[in-house]
Amino acid sequence: MKRALVLALLLVSCAGPGPRTAPPAGPQVPQTWREAGTSGGTVQPEWWNAFGDPVLGRLVRQALANNPDIALAASRIQEARAQERLARAVLSPDISAGASAARSRSVGALGTPLEQTQASPALTVAYELDVFGRNRPAREAARLGTIAAQAARDATALTIAATTASNYLALRALDARLQVARDTLAARSEALRVARRRADTGYTSRLELNQAEAEYRATAQVVPQTELAIRRSENALGVLLGIAPTSIPRGRAFADLVLPAVPGGLPSDLLRRRPDIFAAEARIAASDARLESARAQFLPRISLTGSAGVALSSVLADPITLFSLGSSVLAPIFDSGRLRAGVETAASQRDQAAIQYRTSVLTALREVEDGLAAVERQARVEAEVRAQRAALAEALVHASSRYRAGYASYIEQLDAQRGLLSADLTLIQARLDRLTALTDLYRAFGGGWTGVHD
Repeated sequence: MKRALVLALLLVSCAGPGPRTAPPAGPQVPQTWREAGTSGGTVQPEWWNAFGDPVLGRLVRQALANNPDIALAASRIQEARAQERLARAVLSPDISAGASAARSRSVGALGTPLEQTQASPALTVAYELDVFGRNRPAREAARLGTIAAQAARDATALTIAATTASNYLALRALDARLQVARDTLAARSEALRVARRRADTGYTSRLELNQAEAEYRATAQVVPQTELAIRRSENALGVLLGIAPTSIPRGRAFADLVLPAVPGGLPSDLLRRRPDIFAAEARIAASDARLESARAQFLPRISLTGSAGVALSSVLADPITLFSLGSSVLAPIFDSGRLRAGVETAASQRDQAAIQYRTSVLTALREVEDGLAAVERQARVEAEVRAQRAALAEALVHASSRYRAGYASYIEQLDAQRGLLSADLTLIQARLDRLTALTDLYRAFGGGWTGVHD
């Protein structure tokens, strides 16, 4: 045994570790965001509750429980755990048991037949001494792979939650558009009835009747188009929820949904909160461990083996105890560059993981900056559209009064009605864009926050 260790040390000095390469440089994280937020807050895991709609909360929880993509990510975690157990088992001894039995007839020394029954049960133990760390890095890489799989599952869950919330908010916006279209259609129907009566009595021309009917038909087209969009949105939500297409329950009115305020924070906080960044970081550590394992393949392999058994035979008065002990040292001398190629492959994979981590960080920073900018600008857009809608509503009142008094033509009132309908639909879209920007910002931050509402 001592000679084997001495030989191993000599082989280590000859083989040496594999070539070392420096990883790519990491991304430069800015000190502050370009867009300033409001008051800070703590992390809120169920961030979707900030919109104040309990139905939205139930739908997101249902999606997190039933979505196929999350189930697939959970299955990958189980696979990673199995790989971790497999890597851990390499560090333990292999114990096996066996037995053999035979019945034979042969010719004895005096020419007489000799029959015997024999059996040999045995127990074999084999163990590799991980003196030079050949197997431990592989176990560490498998452990880090499990962590990366768990973080990837969290990233998938975050994406599914944000997508579900966005689709539900879009569905509620479509409901609001449909209600506006139906209310406008009812008003146009009444206007058409009045125009027809005025035309029949000769109080007005057929031109006004045709204009009123054309406007009614144009508004009537919006209703089935919006209903189709609602049906498609419900079907898309059904897929996210892991169910067949069906009607989706509604909660709070679209106009009553809460707009949570955006807190301030440091870009460095993002690196600790985003599960995709955490997963990329774990993959870098795992690739480093695999690189170390590949380098360790240059080092000797020391194995111990032992077996013990009993020889049983009908021709023996007593059983005979059998045993063997041994060790072996195996070190690479010439392999046509196979081990060095393995090290270079592992180093390249480590570099790829580092580049992917850099990409993940830069993408996260961009998404947060985009989200912060969108939330602030969309709030300003909604305020402008709301002011425009108020002006158009007042213009319609004046246009209607002037038309009834005979000071203006019907086309003036018609233009005011068209402008108000367009402003109503634009206001709904502006509020949806603002809510969607908040949802995207929640996802970009890796979760929610607690804070005041506006």
